Amino acid sequence: MGFIIFFTLVFILIGPSLTNAGSWPPSPGFYPSSKFRSMSFNQGFRNLWGPSHQTVNNDALAIWLDRTSGSGFKSVKPFRSGYFGASIKLQPGYTAGVITAFYLSNNEAHPGFHDEVDIEFLGTTFGKPYTLQTNVYIRGSGDGKIIGREMKFHLWFDPTKNFHHYAILWSPHEIIFLVDDVPIRRYPRKSDATFPLRPMWLYGSIWDASSWATDNGRYKADYRYQPFVGRFTNFKATGCSAYSSPRCHPVTATPGRSGGLSRRQRMAMKWVHSHYMVYNYCRDNKRDHSLTPECWK
Repeated sequence: MGFIIFFTLVFILIGPSLTNAGSWPPSPGFYPSSKFRSMSFNQGFRNLWGPSHQTVNNDALAIWLDRTSGSGFKSVKPFRSGYFGASIKLQPGYTAGVITAFYLSNNEAHPGFHDEVDIEFLGTTFGKPYTLQTNVYIRGSGDGKIIGREMKFHLWFDPTKNFHHYAILWSPHEIIFLVDDVPIRRYPRKSDATFPLRPMWLYGSIWDASSWATDNGRYKADYRYQPFVGRFTNFKATGCSAYSSPRCHPVTATPGRSGGLSRRQRMAMKWVHSHYMVYNYCRDNKRDHSLTPECWK
């Protein structure tokens, strides 16, 4: 009888978490990644740095970090809106301090005063999950007032086992982050002051961010486990480039042209927030939310 009572208590305490850990988000009902044509790396990108730490094989790109260098790439053309995705597979094992990133930025065009929209995979220690960090910077400056808008998630799958598709949809009205077509975050345009309006390029990189990437810098990159490899394929970069006609119609994440998210997509995103969100800057009482009006109810 004692054993039965003990087992029942254990199930009550940990059963729900085990169930959630093995579950999958509700279907979003719409799959933006299927609407846009894939391109090879050589069609739309070029090496930015670390050319000796980058290889392309059958349209799949591998970039890696070791003791000597990391690597990065950049789209050939800038965009003013669009859908930007790639299927990515991450390094297993000890990757603390290592960042694998896929992001939009105009830092080279506007140094010290740039916009940026980030998908960043924060490396981890043995047995711990990766953290996917999304972030939005608006006209960042060098005067100490750079404002990050971080939302962090764990994933409902192991991102080191297979390729999964990660995407940013940037329209004039909103930014939507997606994982395997499931929306995980929507960032609305509340004002021109809090939304990126200038053209940006699409980038990817792998680099050493030991000072902050894992548990606020507690765990550093350990080069006994080098090389740290990020693999990319199924690139998608489509929309209105900086050279497109002003009549270019922005892409959306829903069947209609009005933008926003459908009811099913909102339900799927709510499920992700309930089960896998681990940080939301809008809920951080240590932040000065007078600078982030998108957090206001």
